[in-house]
Amino acid sequence: MRYRPSHVTNRSGLTEPCGCGDIRARKRTERSQHPLADAPSGDCFRLASDTTGVSALAERYATALFEIADERRALDAVANDLRQLRAMLAASADLVRLVRSPILSRPDQARAVEAIAQRAELSPLVRDFLAVVARNRRLFAVPVMIEAYLAMLAARRGEVTAEVVAAQPLTEAQLAQLSEQLRRTVGRRITVDARVDKRLIGGIIVKVGSRMVDASVESKLRRMQLAMRG
Repeated sequence: MRYRPSHVTNRSGLTEPCGCGDIRARKRTERSQHPLADAPSGDCFRLASDTTGVSALAERYATALFEIADERRALDAVANDLRQLRAMLAASADLVRLVRSPILSRPDQARAVEAIAQRAELSPLVRDFLAVVARNRRLFAVPVMIEAYLAMLAARRGEVTAEVVAAQPLTEAQLAQLSEQLRRTVGRRITVDARVDKRLIGGIIVKVGSRMVDASVESKLRRMQLAMRG
């Protein structure tokens, strides 16, 4: 039995599928190939559910991107692009619907994501990565891929990432002060990953691993309301 080539490599070294062929044979082959070539193209692909293996899937894609970025000495540049993309997802319900839509065709999703990436001036490597993810019908896992990549970068540097949610943007001085306070508390180097959530009335929410420090006005009011009900 003859099989068509299972994948092609684009200009950034990311691998993507090029035809349906025999699905079972291709899956066996792709497990030994590049982590990004994990899905057949065309109508024969069935979209995986969000609750089935998303973390493992995202880990494979993030690892592939991390390895290429490391080879090109672009780890920080890619991380900055991914943080920007994460902020865009947090700010746009339309963008979230785009990456999660099971209705849009593979080409439509790929074109839309490419246009967004170009407008955001993301690097060619990240644009190519998103193109491969779109063609493989894996855009729904992009938020988890972003977190996996950033976790890999923090682990490489022996850092702990502190997720900070604030009611308004923090200044460089505030970020530096917060980073130093957390470093003294945790006893390790800290990378502050800050984002803004306008739903907060004031204050910040800090999460380091499984530890959370909630100093937001909104949460205090919520606790007061619950106490009054009791």
